[in-house]
Amino acid sequence: MPTVDVIGIDGQKVGEVALADEVFASRIHVPAMHQVVVAYLAAQRQGTHSTKTRGEVRGGGRKPWRQKHTGRARQGSIRSPLWIKGGVAHGPKPRSYDQKVNKKVRRLAMRSALSLKLKENKLLLVEGIESLSYKTKDMCAFLANVNAQDKPLMVIHESMPSVYMASQNIPGMKVLHVDGINVYEILNHEHLILTKDAAQRLEEVYSA
Repeated sequence: MPTVDVIGIDGQKVGEVALADEVFASRIHVPAMHQVVVAYLAAQRQGTHSTKTRGEVRGGGRKPWRQKHTGRARQGSIRSPLWIKGGVAHGPKPRSYDQKVNKKVRRLAMRSALSLKLKENKLLLVEGIESLSYKTKDMCAFLANVNAQDKPLMVIHESMPSVYMASQNIPGMKVLHVDGINVYEILNHEHLILTKDAAQRLEEVYSA
């Protein structure tokens, strides 16, 4: 079982925690992470794009000229896709971009992402973060103490208004509740900072 230091808000070690192998030291499965990330990004698309076909644009009910003996090409409607102000052929219509991902694949991807951060030494456990003030400079000082200023993701186990407030103006930083964590956010951020209770919660959910 991998052992990770628990850091206080002053950047000093306050203890150690042994993390579960099946969650934080599992085999890193890149295809599973890729599939989950693609599905996550696809689900963010609204899918409300729409164009009008020749049957939906206004006008064009009458044949513009007779079929024969005019010297011009035969036409049935001035709202054909070939005409200016005509309908759009094969244009986009409202649709859902959601992709189905099996539960086993989602769990495998989450364990792979957590294990990858630990393997890269980009995973930190913190204790007492709820005692931090609302000031951004205090959060910046904490990140400097733990050497995680570059695009950190902080995962907390309960509501912590001071943490949210202190991190709002820090470029690249994001704070998530442990129940809202996802593979995309883990991989999209450089450092993963977990409260000790959040790490225990992840072990409970994602242990085999």
